[in-house]
Parts: sequence; C-alpha cells; structure tokens
Amino acid sequence: MKSLRFLPNVITLANLFCGCLGVVWAFSDQMHLAVYMIWLAGVLDFGDGLVARLIGVSSELGKQLDSLADMVSFGFLPAAIVFTLFSEYVEASNLPYVAFLIALFSALRLAKFNIDPEQSADFIGLPTPANAFFISSFPFIIEQNQEFLRPELESPLFWIALILILSYLLVAKIKLFGLKFKNFTWADNKFRFVFIVLSVLLLGIFHLTAIPLIVVTYLVLSLIRQYRLR
Repeated sequence: MKSLRFLPNVITLANLFCGCLGVVWAFSDQMHLAVYMIWLAGVLDFGDGLVARLIGVSSELGKQLDSLADMVSFGFLPAAIVFTLFSEYVEASNLPYVAFLIALFSALRLAKFNIDPEQSADFIGLPTPANAFFISSFPFIIEQNQEFLRPELESPLFWIALILILSYLLVAKIKLFGLKFKNFTWADNKFRFVFIVLSVLLLGIFHLTAIPLIVVTYLVLSLIRQYRLR
C-alpha cells in the first residue's frame, strides 16, 4: 500500500500532460485533438481524487499539484482554444488576446478555491472543469452550424462578450452544488439526480453540442437550489 501513495499524484501529472498536449494542438489549429485532451484531463482529474480516497491518502502536495494541473488543462488550454477560434474568424491582430482573460480568471478561481473552507461540498463560482467543458463544445458546434453562426463568429463583440461572461462566472458569488454523493437519498441529492437525468437526456438528443446546455442547466438548478435554501 505504501508504494501506491504516489499514484494519485501520478494521475494528476497525467492530467497536466494532457493539458500541455492540448495547448500545442490548440495553437496548431488541431481543435478536435485539443478538445479530446480537455475531456481526458477531466477523467484524470476525477480519477486522482477517487484513487486518493480509495487508498486513504491525502497531502498538501497533492492539493497544490491538482490546482496547478487544472490551471493548464482547464484554464490555459480553453483560453488557447478560444484565442485560436477568435483569430480564425475575426481579422483583428490584437483583440483575440482578450481570450486569455479566461486563463487569468481560472487562476483566480483556483486560488480562491484553495483557501476557502466553504467550498468543500459546494462551489462558489463556476468550477474550471465545467468552464473548460463548455468551451470544448465550441469546435463541434461551429463545425455543424458554421454558415448559420458565421455572422456571430465574425463579430468581435460576440467573442468579447462570451469571454467576459465566462470569466465573470468563474469568480461570481453563485453557490453551485457539488456532484459528490455522501449518500443516495432523494432528500439530500434531488438536484444532483435531476441534473444527471437531464444531462443524459440532453446528450442523447443533441450529442456533443449539448454540453453548453448541460452547463446552463447546472447553473439554473444551482440558482433554484440556492433560492429554496434561503
């Protein structure tokens, strides 16, 4: 068992490696590969915590390493994807750099999470993986609806508004429910159960383009839950 105590950190480093590869592919305009790295990093991000709990290990090193890996995979990589797409559709030499606000606010989001004891079960602000998954759907949505969306895609205001909204949501004082189950009772988990069922239905109907709808559903259900708790 002692030899396994480093396994969660190895999985976290694999998450970081996926983020590094994804950045390279995003800047090389290989968007599908970049998106796959976000998804794989998401699996690994879930896996390192799961393995740590299964083998009963926890450390400050692991916590800090997890945030650093998330900063690349769910902060810098999605910003690189938005930067490349913005540059592709808008002929403006400097404006696409606004996309890196996503990376800056992701760093702020992760730093606040690390020092906030109130975010152990629930979250305050949109988690960086959720934001990254939202952005990961863009290449597929654009690919399937390019002509329909072209006026928006060629508008700098569209991209800037999108970037500002996503950046704000990362640090907004909105309480969002966590997805970890302490038990499986309806009373304690009704919003989680509803979210999972709706997510499966949306994926079945809209496939990969359902990801933004799933994130919006998560935000709406969290706001309803917060209102009911008050």
